[in-house]
This record gives sequence, C-alpha cells and structure tokens, in this order.
Amino acid sequence: MKKALITGITGQDGSYLAEFLLSKGYEVHGIIRRASTFNTARIDHIFIDLHDPHARLFLHHGDLSDSEQVSNIIYNTQPDETYHLGSQSHVRVSFDVPEYTGNVTALGTTRILEVIRRSGGKTKFYQASSSEMFGNSSPPQNEQTPFRPRSPYAAAKVYSYWMTVNYREGYNLFACNGILFNHESPRRGETFVTRKITMAIANILAGKQKDLYLGNLDSKRDWGYAPEYVEVMAKILQLDKPQDFVIGTGESHSVREFLDRAFSYVDLRLEKYVKIDPRYFRPTDTEELIADSRKARENLKWKPKIRFEQLVKIMVDADMRKTGMKPVGEGDKIVEKIFPSRWWKTD
Repeated sequence: MKKALITGITGQDGSYLAEFLLSKGYEVHGIIRRASTFNTARIDHIFIDLHDPHARLFLHHGDLSDSEQVSNIIYNTQPDETYHLGSQSHVRVSFDVPEYTGNVTALGTTRILEVIRRSGGKTKFYQASSSEMFGNSSPPQNEQTPFRPRSPYAAAKVYSYWMTVNYREGYNLFACNGILFNHESPRRGETFVTRKITMAIANILAGKQKDLYLGNLDSKRDWGYAPEYVEVMAKILQLDKPQDFVIGTGESHSVREFLDRAFSYVDLRLEKYVKIDPRYFRPTDTEELIADSRKARENLKWKPKIRFEQLVKIMVDADMRKTGMKPVGEGDKIVEKIFPSRWWKTD
C-alpha cells in the first residue's frame, strides 16, 4: 500500500486528491491547522474513525510556518509521495498579508524540501505551482515562459518553484512542479470569484441576497475542472524522471464572460445585480493567462474533458442544490455523461 502526505488537504484540491488516492488504494495522511471550529467539511465524507481497522485517512495537526511540526509529521509518516498544496492561496489577500504569504507559501515549501533531503530523499515531492507566476508574460504560457509575478502570492510561488528545481538538481530529489492554471469546482472557496458568482446566483434565486459586488471583470483566465487536475498531479509523480508541467485547457475567458454564462444559465439579468467595488481590485493584476499544455498531452497523455461553459453549469447547479433550490440540471447531466464512473462524491 502506497502512502501519501497532503498539505492543504482540507482545501478544494486537497480534498479531491485525497479522495482520488484513496480510490487507488493509498493510505493518505493530511496536515490540517488547529482551529476552534471544524474546517474539514470537504473531507468529512471520506473520513473513517481511526479506530476502525479499515481507516486509511489520517489527519495531523501542523502549520507550514513551524519547521518542527512539519519535520515531525514527515518523519513519523514516512510517505512515498508528498503533495504540497497548502499555502495562503488567495491572490488579493496576499497584498494585505504579504509577509505571512511569504512565510507560509514560500518558506513552507523550503521546510518540507529540507526535511525530505535530511531524511534521505526517498519520498517523491509535488509542488503546487501556479499560473499566477507568469504574470504579464505574453500568452499562451508554457514551461519555457519567463515568470513575471504580479502579486505577493505569485512571487512566493515563484520562490517555491525554483526551490523545488534547486533541490531536484542539487540533491537529486524526485521533485516536480505542476504549474496549474485556474481550476474550479463546487468545492472552490467562497471568496474566489467563480464560486462567489455561482453562490450569489443561488442566493439571489432563493431570496437571500440582493447584490453581487466584484472587482475587475476584464481579467482573463484559463479555467478548468478541479477533479481532472488532481488526477494529473498523481500522474506527474508516477513518471520515471521528475519533470515540471503546465496544466490547463488552452482557452481564456474573462470574469465578465463567466458572469454572463452563469446568469444567463438561470435567466437572470446580471446588470440588475452586479456592482463594482474598487476594494476588490488588486494593486497590480495579471491580464491574461492561457495554458500551452502540449508537454502534458505528449508525456502524460492528458487533456481536459470539461470545457468552460460546462464548468459554469456544473458549479451553478451545485450551489443551487446547496441552497435548497432545484438545479437547472444541465451541469449534473454533464458530469454523469462525461464521468459515468467518477471517483469523487457529487457535491
């Protein structure tokens, strides 16, 4: 039985990845931060009490800013694969807490890599790099595109990227970067723009919300479906040699387009509800991101199945269901048709 360690296991990607690895027979360990309230909602459906002999998911309290905690967890679990997904991952918030973002998102990576090096370097390491690292580099962006970060978050991710490369080349670690472009799902955090939109639509229809406040509607991103992206994370660590990959759909759409598709899906006029709040604008922003994933298609035999409009429908349906509303249903049908034997729980 292979053993995997996931940082950020309670996040969108961490929860899907844990579910995927469990479906493949792994024993999965996850690092979670101690809080006075439960923050495990995304993984509650796969958690089995540790006293059960069939339990294969184990959670450990830790913090990426604490070297000793990180070290103890890795030494005690001895994972075959480590997926480093944990970070301060909100781009806009990183401008407000740049020092914390650097400590957790950048130095947290170094802490893990150093423990792996000191323990003999036997565990394979996956670093969750981000398309935000490309900043204003001209699209489409691939593995050779220069990084031009436009936020503290992106700068911290660039640091983590190069530390991963340095430990691979300097200490012969099996360390890989997955440069994932935006990927969304019904488990996306409620402060991220896509989920903020779909959740607002469900609340408006339910009579619980009147207005939706947003920032820059002209930013363009390459949006994919998160369950597909965690599968490629695992694929990267199954290669014979460690490599870095850009992962995305190859399509770019603006926030305004996402709004238009989502509101028209439920026959609402977005002009009636959407308002612009300058507080949501970033001091510096990235204009357009488009993934050139030819390397992943050739080496990993991977290409996305869910496209932009399908993603929008999937997310709107899920949030309507969560508010007690009857979903339109097209999104649910898309998932059932494209993933008839899906390994993840329908949200």
